[in-house]
Amino acid sequence: MKHQGNALPPYLHWDNGELWLTEDDRDNLKISYRIKEVIFAEPSEYQHVMILDSHDFGRMLVLDGVVQTTSIDGHIYNEMITHVPLQFHPDAKQALIIGGGDCGAAREAAKYARLETIDMVEIDEKVVRACKEHLPAVSGNLSDPRVQFIYGDGVAFVQGKEGVYDVVMIDSSDPVGPAEALFSPEFYTNVHRALKEDGLMVCQSQSPIFHLDILTRTYRNIRELFPHVLVYTAVVPTYPGGLWSFTIGSKRPLDFPAQTAIPNDTKYVNDAVFRQCFALPEFLRSALEAK
Repeated sequence: MKHQGNALPPYLHWDNGELWLTEDDRDNLKISYRIKEVIFAEPSEYQHVMILDSHDFGRMLVLDGVVQTTSIDGHIYNEMITHVPLQFHPDAKQALIIGGGDCGAAREAAKYARLETIDMVEIDEKVVRACKEHLPAVSGNLSDPRVQFIYGDGVAFVQGKEGVYDVVMIDSSDPVGPAEALFSPEFYTNVHRALKEDGLMVCQSQSPIFHLDILTRTYRNIRELFPHVLVYTAVVPTYPGGLWSFTIGSKRPLDFPAQTAIPNDTKYVNDAVFRQCFALPEFLRSALEAK
C-alpha cells in the first residue's frame, strides 16, 4: 500500500474486516466496491489519485473518490471514443486527445498507422504516471513515439490553435473541478478553430439516464458550431446507469463507410457495434430533437 500518511483516504472504509470504496458524489446514489488492495494513493496538485485492486472490476483508477476506468470494462469506453470517430475520417493524420490520463484512448488511437502525431494533453501528470505503472490493462504502459504527452490545461492548449488537427477527442472526467471548463461553449469554439477544414471532434457526454441535461446542452452547444452532429451510446458497467453517451461534431458530412477499418484486436467495437451504436432510445432521440 502506498499513500501519504497512515490514515486511509476518506473514500475508503472498513466494514466487517473488508475494505470498501464508496462513491458518494451524487446526492441520491452511492456505489460501493469491495477492495482487495490499495495499490497507489497520493494527492496531486489537482485531485486525489488512487489505483485500487477491486474484487469484481480488477484494478481501477479513482480520482477524488470516483471511479474513472477499470481493468474489466475500461476498453469499452476507450474503444468507443476513438474507433468510432476515426471511421468517419479515413485520412486523419494529426490527432489531439484532451484528458485521457489513463492512456487508454491514446493506446487505441495508436493502432492506426495513418495517424502521424497523437498529442495527449492531460492536466495531471500523476494520473498518467500512476496508470502507466499500475494500470497496464488500460494503459498498456503506452510508449508509442507518435504520442506526445503534454502536461497542462487542455482548455488553454487549444486557445490560439487554428487548422492543426484532423480529429480531437475530448476524454474528460465528469464536469466538476478541473474538467468543468471542458464542457463550455467557449472551449468547443476553440476546438472547432483548432480543427482542419474537414476535421471532427468527439466528446464523452455523460449518462443519458442521470445527466440528460448535460448531454442535451452539450449536443446543442456542439450543433451551434458544427454542421454535422451525431450522438451514440455504449454500455459501460462501471458508470452510473451503465448507459453512456458520446457526441461527434464534424465539419465534413458524417457518411457511414461501406466498410469500416476497425483494428482486429479490439475487445468491444466491431463493424456491427459501430453501425448500431447510433440507434438511440426514444426518450433520448426526443430530448435531442426538442427545441
